[in-house]
Amino acid sequence: MLGFKTKSLLVVILLSTSIISCSKSSQNSGKSYVYTPPPAPVDSNWSFETTPVWVDEFTNTGTPDPTKWTYDLGGGGWGNGESEFYTDSLGNASVANDVLTITAKKQSVGGEAFTSSRMISKFSMTYGRIEVKAMLPSGRGTWPAIWMLPDTYAYGAWPASGEVDIMEMVGYDPNNVHFSAHNSTYFAGNAKTSTMNIPTASTAYHLYREDWTPYAIRGYYDDNLVFTYVNDGKGSSTWPYNQKFHLLMNIAVGGSWGGIDGIDTTAFPTSMKVDYVHFFNIIHKTQ
Repeated sequence: MLGFKTKSLLVVILLSTSIISCSKSSQNSGKSYVYTPPPAPVDSNWSFETTPVWVDEFTNTGTPDPTKWTYDLGGGGWGNGESEFYTDSLGNASVANDVLTITAKKQSVGGEAFTSSRMISKFSMTYGRIEVKAMLPSGRGTWPAIWMLPDTYAYGAWPASGEVDIMEMVGYDPNNVHFSAHNSTYFAGNAKTSTMNIPTASTAYHLYREDWTPYAIRGYYDDNLVFTYVNDGKGSSTWPYNQKFHLLMNIAVGGSWGGIDGIDTTAFPTSMKVDYVHFFNIIHKTQ
């Protein structure tokens, strides 16, 4: 009769032999196992509802509708070395005659030499059409933007969770208007960007639009396609745009881009005027 220790040793030897045998059998089977990623989304020709799901046509007078807008407040450069202090005062954001006016002023507040406003929509959505009809400010040192950020930063801090710039313009390069997408692969100076020259960007209203589907982000200026960024199916590193985003509108002053050629203090006050903001739901969200 085998003792307990001898039995245990024999069991271990047999198991080891079996494992080695199975391993060799697998290795010699001639089979290879290759991970196949899921296919990238296809363009399903999504369309958009014709009636906005959320709208502000600025029909009130005075303070922008507090049920629709909130604000980023304060100074400190905002990560770009900017020179403005953002407020929610009527002097920097007001509504009259069916128009929202965001004004940047030469005014010392909170240690900054300028004041302005950075408005945030209380409405957010995943996929859809966003339209903003606006007339842009002028003046060297200005940096107006109409753009989108995520609600919850599901994939991490900027730029990992994405940013979409529906409109940016810098005052030292007037009338060249930029549409951009930022993420952890493409961001800052490496962002995916398209530019269109609009000769009357600061003297007339123009329509700035984003069409956002699971397949692509497309940008239009006055209904002309100027930007396309396609979902490559590689996940959040290139497509963090599958979460809720909200809209921001602001005029920055100076900073790493707007202030490259300095600030012309005689250009202030200067304003961005907004005729309306529309959000439309997407139709046929499924692939």
